[in-house]
Amino acid sequence: MSAKFRKICVLTSGGDAPGMNAAVRAVTRAANARGVQVMGSLGGYRGMIHDEFVELTNRAVSNKIQLSGTFIYSDRCLEFKEEAGMQKAIANLKKHEIDGVVAIGGDGTFRGATDLSQRGIPTIGIPGTIDNDITASDNTIGFDTAMQTVVDNVDRLHDTCESHARCNVVEVMGRGAGDITLNTAIATGAVAAVIPECDFDEEACINKIIRLRREGKRSFLIIVSEAFPEVGPALTKKITEVTRELSEKENNDKLWVESKFCRMAHIVRGGSPTLSDRLLATKMGVRAVDELFAGNSDIIVVEREGKITTCGILWSQILDRMYKGTLKEGMTDSLSADEIKEMEKFIEEKKAGFKTTYAMFNELAN
Repeated sequence: MSAKFRKICVLTSGGDAPGMNAAVRAVTRAANARGVQVMGSLGGYRGMIHDEFVELTNRAVSNKIQLSGTFIYSDRCLEFKEEAGMQKAIANLKKHEIDGVVAIGGDGTFRGATDLSQRGIPTIGIPGTIDNDITASDNTIGFDTAMQTVVDNVDRLHDTCESHARCNVVEVMGRGAGDITLNTAIATGAVAAVIPECDFDEEACINKIIRLRREGKRSFLIIVSEAFPEVGPALTKKITEVTRELSEKENNDKLWVESKFCRMAHIVRGGSPTLSDRLLATKMGVRAVDELFAGNSDIIVVEREGKITTCGILWSQILDRMYKGTLKEGMTDSLSADEIKEMEKFIEEKKAGFKTTYAMFNELAN
């Protein structure tokens, strides 16, 4: 352990995710085991700016691993994006003799972690977001629980759909990533999934429902990403209208598919974290402390192919933008040709895997 670490700070920032408490617990106990005190910044970066810290002891984090949300709270702090806000935060860290920070959250949280690192405060990031939209990590804390929450609730909708021969169009969270949508569509036996990563053919979807209805299928589920807030309600209405018209035209009321829309919204964020999220959060929390005490900074802990490893925050952010098509001119100037090629290969493989999964889903969705 480096002697310079007297005290470290842990924070949760951005949207809450089941498993964040498990990560805070792991960071606290791993640091305490090495004789280092831990402070929690209440409300993420906001707590740093407003000098709102609480000491986290082994006892303080007891009975937290099974809880959802974040017991040290979270906030999206615009003030921290300004230099004046950052300097307030750094002054308070120094006031409390805090020598390093572990920041748990998503892309915005990592930008803050880089800001601290560049200003002399060693900082390590941990990906905590239900959306699973940190490209550098195969899984993020909260993703597994969010999927399980969707599955549990959609299964209930499925039961009533089957009873009444209906269709339920369900919008789920995920921001601009379709991971939750596609995986839960597979797991719930949906007939269609609307995701940002792949094209959706509305007419083909409705024709499939009509075909399956003729074959005797009673219930239908369609899972839609929140990236398309207008699609769910409009598709629900269109399925009802098209099948009603067909039913009247053919004088066959069994062709009418009454459809309902459900927006699950923030219920997807709740729920006790699954075993997978508790384990992932614990492993990442311990690794973050190890990296901090080894003298590393401006990196995030990630999971790749089942192994816990790390990568630079800048590398992660550039990879994210390349994958999402939001890369700005000049962002790759600091990278070598080989590094860019490595990123492009990584993205190509990830996108290919996603499309393969989507193709498999469509093949089974009948």
